[in-house]
Amino acid sequence: APVGILGCFVSASAYVLATDPTDAPADALPTCLLKLTTGFDCPGCGGTRAFWYVLHGNLPAAARHHAIFVFALPFLVYLYVAWAGQRVFGWRLPALRIGPRALGIFLVAWGVFSVVRNLPWAPFTSLYV
Repeated sequence: APVGILGCFVSASAYVLATDPTDAPADALPTCLLKLTTGFDCPGCGGTRAFWYVLHGNLPAAARHHAIFVFALPFLVYLYVAWAGQRVFGWRLPALRIGPRALGIFLVAWGVFSVVRNLPWAPFTSLYV
C-alpha cells in the first residue's frame, strides 16, 4: 500500500508538472464542473494550481490559489512518511495525533474558506481563482 500510494502521488505530480494548470483556460479538461456550470469556486478549486506552485517552491502563489491545501500539506506528508516508513522500513517516528476536535475545526475552517472565497465584495474577491 505505501508503494502504491507513492506511485499515485508521483503520477499526479508528473501530470501536474506536464500540463501546467496555471496556463490552462477555465474550460480546459479536466475541469471543475461546479465552477464551469455556476461560476463558483468549489472547496477544491485552485488545488491543482496550488500543487503546481508547491512543486515549484512558490508557497505564496500556492497559498493564493488554495490556502487550506498549503496549510494541510505538511501534515499530510508527515502522516504519510510516518505510516509508510513504519510499514516499509520499521521506522518509529513520533505519532501525529489529530483528534476529532482538531479535525472538526479544520473542516469548519475549510467550509468557511469555501464560502468566503465566493463572496462578491472586497477583500474576498482577492480569493477568486
